[in-house]
Amino acid sequence: MPPSPPLPHQRLVHEIDLMIRARFPILYIVSVEEEPVEDVLQRVAALTDPPRHLLLWDVVRGWSDDGTAKGSVMAALARIAQVPPQEAVLFVLRDLHPTLQQPNSEKQAPVIRELKNLTRDLKRSRKTLILLSHTLEIPPGLAEDITVIDFPLPDAAEIDYLISSLVVTDTLQVTGLAREQLVKACQGLSRERIRRVLAKAIAAKQQVNESDILHVLEEKKQAIRQTGILEFFTPQNSLKSVGGLENLKLWVRMRQDAFTEEARRYGIPNPKGVLLVGIQGTGKSLSAKTIASEWRLPLLRLDSGRLFGGIVGESESRVRQMIQLVEAIAPCVLWIDEIDKAFGNITSGADGDSGTSRRVFGSLITWMQEKTSPVFIVATANNVQILPAELLRKGRFDEIFFLNLPTEAERQDIFKVHLQRLRPTRLREFDLALLARQAKNFSGAEIEQVIIDGVHRGYSQVVNGQRRDFTTEDIMLAIEETVPLAAIARDQIEHLKRWAAEAGARTASKDGQLMAELRRYATQRGIDASERE
Repeated sequence: MPPSPPLPHQRLVHEIDLMIRARFPILYIVSVEEEPVEDVLQRVAALTDPPRHLLLWDVVRGWSDDGTAKGSVMAALARIAQVPPQEAVLFVLRDLHPTLQQPNSEKQAPVIRELKNLTRDLKRSRKTLILLSHTLEIPPGLAEDITVIDFPLPDAAEIDYLISSLVVTDTLQVTGLAREQLVKACQGLSRERIRRVLAKAIAAKQQVNESDILHVLEEKKQAIRQTGILEFFTPQNSLKSVGGLENLKLWVRMRQDAFTEEARRYGIPNPKGVLLVGIQGTGKSLSAKTIASEWRLPLLRLDSGRLFGGIVGESESRVRQMIQLVEAIAPCVLWIDEIDKAFGNITSGADGDSGTSRRVFGSLITWMQEKTSPVFIVATANNVQILPAELLRKGRFDEIFFLNLPTEAERQDIFKVHLQRLRPTRLREFDLALLARQAKNFSGAEIEQVIIDGVHRGYSQVVNGQRRDFTTEDIMLAIEETVPLAAIARDQIEHLKRWAAEAGARTASKDGQLMAELRRYATQRGIDASERE
């Protein structure tokens, strides 16, 4: 006896049936896969006695029952109007979005007008119009009459069901830990991609093993890359590879088991995320990668600039697509890089894009506030002063950390991390204390660069027929030739420190001098920052 259908589809069948019985005139289902949606609609149609009729149309083949109305949207809509109101029929129009996204065109205007006419009739009939497309396009004139349904990517229960129906045969069983790993690897993929990668494994060797799980992960990277919005990272650096930032490290380690079922039973909610603020090169991006590695979670990087498309409505559609994908992969870490570049100055109206940035930002922060899925957000910002206040208030993030330039002790740790990776057997030959003193006001990225410059200096010289290995002196010369960003961006650092005091941001480092400065700034502003440090 085959396994019962997965629960997510049962809920969706019930939800769509309820909308139809409530006489919602037009439903718009957004999905990259047509067959699973049509399977759900078949089940919805079968819920009544007698069953509802289900008729499907596309521009090439016309209506599914008689092939009429090929190539004409208006002819397809005319048939819907002609069906008597007492007949229970679900009319599904595939890929209507190209017509709907042509602003003020001669082709679009009659379609919009007829859809409005149909809306009045459908509210008083047993007929329902369903638009099915991979992208969402709603003209402003129809926004009040259309109900949007995002068809979800398969969750763990449905993936397990797919594995049972595709993989389990007389000669092949996938059970225990291997099955759990396979289900996790498939999260975030469409049903068709899951079928394809499993079919390939079975056809090749009649088994699914660890190498096939790696193929699934590669397929996932490809699928995410094709969205043009997200990048899939396989983080490999642990917190040991980060020099300094002890307060941030401690905060992360305390929450490394926060996504487990045991934590839920204890009463701990899913962590929401952190905002990492600091000048360039202080370790914000590296921290995002190491958090995912420390918690053994997949890392998705969102370049927030990619959310914005040139076509009206495209940006909002991309936000919906991004949210659907990260929630399907959850638990995961979503790294929003340089969030200030995308959403800075939007409250002043200086974005200059007819409100698109504000709408995208509104959708994003609403999701951040209300999400229940285990998606941990790590957002980074250089110029935090231009960010909207709504993003910074409590509830969006669990904590805001200020990453200052590393202290002398932290600089020594950073030199040690990089030199240990390059020359583990020669680490004692380097004067780490001297290097840390000389690299005053250098960021972590600048320290890494002067080491690279020192390596090049040693490599370029040949002694006794062999390339000379680099030394402390080579790195010292590179330090002397480097002007750190802090020398140029003094005002920016000072402004960031003042902001950290006023906003109650925590310092990522155990920096007593910085804490004293923040306390002084806070006192000047009448803010009690002692508890926040």
